[in-house]
Amino acid sequence: MNSTTLAFEAVQPHLLASTHELRIAGSLAWKNANKCIGRAHHASLDVLDARSCVTTAQIFDALFYHISYATNNGAIKSVLTLLQEDTVDQKGLRIVNHQLIRYAGHKLDDDGKILGDPASVEFTIFAKKLGWKPKNPSPFNVLPIIIQMADGTFYWKEIPQELILEVPIIHPTFKWFNELKLKWYAIPIISDMLFDTGAQQFSAAPFNGHYMGTEIGARNLADTDRYNMLPTIAHKMGLDTKMNYSLWKDRALVELNTAVLYSYQEAGVRITDHHTESVRHCAWEEKERKSGCPVSGDWSWLVPPISGSSSPIFHREYENEIKKPGFFPRKNNVTDAI
Repeated sequence: MNSTTLAFEAVQPHLLASTHELRIAGSLAWKNANKCIGRAHHASLDVLDARSCVTTAQIFDALFYHISYATNNGAIKSVLTLLQEDTVDQKGLRIVNHQLIRYAGHKLDDDGKILGDPASVEFTIFAKKLGWKPKNPSPFNVLPIIIQMADGTFYWKEIPQELILEVPIIHPTFKWFNELKLKWYAIPIISDMLFDTGAQQFSAAPFNGHYMGTEIGARNLADTDRYNMLPTIAHKMGLDTKMNYSLWKDRALVELNTAVLYSYQEAGVRITDHHTESVRHCAWEEKERKSGCPVSGDWSWLVPPISGSSSPIFHREYENEIKKPGFFPRKNNVTDAI
């Protein structure tokens, strides 16, 4: 048994049984997440109690346990971990990362060339200032986790490699797709938001569901300010990228999303597609409406980033009512610290 496993056993958080109300609050916070198309799953949320973790070693072990427990060998579980509660006179523990697992963005020169994820450049610079050095800089270096204790001190630690489940992105028919050497991590664990129950606040409360394919295929790997893979894929497909009426972006986008869904299914990692999730969300809406609980929402986020008008959500209207319990934006520590 390795030392990492021993550490997990030493501080393994327990499911919230004695504080059942916090689990209910976590489920309601997900239900109230107006931007999340997957909130029909809110009742399945597991809540892990790590509030007793006070040392940096205990905190990192709790975060590593969350990754291990939620990843579940690909059968992704929806999990919220509660760390130290904020107090009235002092902000609590903070996790600086936007997600516990995310790829670095290495700034190569002053001309703006970036190796990796452009969205992570600022965080990557900060991590390097703290002493992190990737062994082999690549487009897919997993960043360390950085925490800020209540006294303002920053600490960082790399995630043990055996905990990071990644999926190579391949295509069911385009064999050249393998040459792109794309991949993505299995689980999106949001870690920079404030969990507010209405009575208590947690600045460190990482949570996750499972991926919808378009999050990776239509945004992370496709956006021009992220990995910007559409021109490369279109070129490999032999499409005319000089004229917009060739719809090369649309055709490349569909094939990239096809590859993402196919790859996760082949790897045995839980994922959903935007058509299935849209129908599920609307069915959940109807169930809530019939029980007297109309669903609020942010239409601009709920409509999938591809094939929007083919989603039933596209044809609905929502009140973007903010409710508590909820997850709310929290000021990022990085810009203050650099």
